[in-house]
Parts: sequence; structure tokens; C-alpha cells
Amino acid sequence: MIPRSNFQKPVIKEDYAIVLDYLSNGYPMEGRRMPVGQGIGKNHLFLLELIPKKDVALTPLKEVYIGDDKRDEIHHVAGKIPYSKLTSTAKMNLDSVITKIVEINPEKWVSFFNKSSPISKRLHQLELLPGIGNKHMWAILEAREQSLFTSFEDIEKRVPSIPNPKELIIKRIKSELNEEDKYRMFIA
Repeated sequence: MIPRSNFQKPVIKEDYAIVLDYLSNGYPMEGRRMPVGQGIGKNHLFLLELIPKKDVALTPLKEVYIGDDKRDEIHHVAGKIPYSKLTSTAKMNLDSVITKIVEINPEKWVSFFNKSSPISKRLHQLELLPGIGNKHMWAILEAREQSLFTSFEDIEKRVPSIPNPKELIIKRIKSELNEEDKYRMFIA
């Protein structure tokens, strides 16, 4: 008999987060006066609640280490939070942070256009991108059959009906963070 623990899902962890907002007195309606930060994981894009070390004030838009080794600013990660719990400031900063994350590692996001596959007989992963329908999907698939895409600019050049593929990725990430549908392609 196989031990039950072998069936557990692997734990996905972030090593770095980008601070979206810092509340020095905690959440106004919760009564606790403990400082708290809201952030987004840099690799897996989790929305996280960060508890800073004593006498540390977090700076919005700053990258902080949250991995298993010694942390300088973060005492612990309280857990994942839903988009609805983000403050107005965090939501406002989220757009620029997601853009920065996509721009830092464009190969990761371009590879989605190269490796995407059908979800079912009637739905392809590409069709989950905002503005991509059946016609655009087939144009992308035909272009990548000739050769794989190398950059966002390459996608724009070879599939002219898609004006800004980077923006499509950014919009899809926001949609997944806001839990607008059941599919997850970019948020772990």
C-alpha cells in the first residue's frame, strides 16, 4: 500500500515578492493594530499578506525576500489573499508591477504562445487571452508551425492581427488574479 502522503500536491513557494501596499496600523476594520503588507509573488504571482519584522516599514513597489533562508524585512508570510482584499493602493500598484514582471522575463511569457495547447475539443489556451478568438488562435498556431516565436515583437510582426501580445498577457494575469473564470495559466 502506498502511504497517503505520496498523494499530496507539492507546495509551491515564492522566494521574492513585490510590495503593493503597506499598512503600518494593520487593516482599519479588523481591530488588530499589527503592521501588514500586501504583495505579489514575483515568480508564481500569488497575492500575499506579508508580516514585516518589528520596526521595519515596507516600501511599496520594493522587492523583498520571502524564501526559506534568513529574511531581512519580512517576519513571515501570513498566506495568500484574494484580489478582493487588496487595498485601493495595492490594486493601483498592481498594474505597474505586473507589467514590470512581464517585462523582466519576456521569454517566459512568449513561450506561452509557443507551447499553448487545447484545453478541450472546443477550447484552446490561446482563446483565454482577452480578444483572441478562433480566427486569431489559428493565425498564431499557423505562424508558430513555421518557426517558434522569439519575442513579443516577433509575434506582432508575424501575426499582425494581434497588435500587443504583451498587453494580452498582462490582462489575462489580472483576470486570473480577479478570479474571473476557472482556468489558471499564469497564476500557480
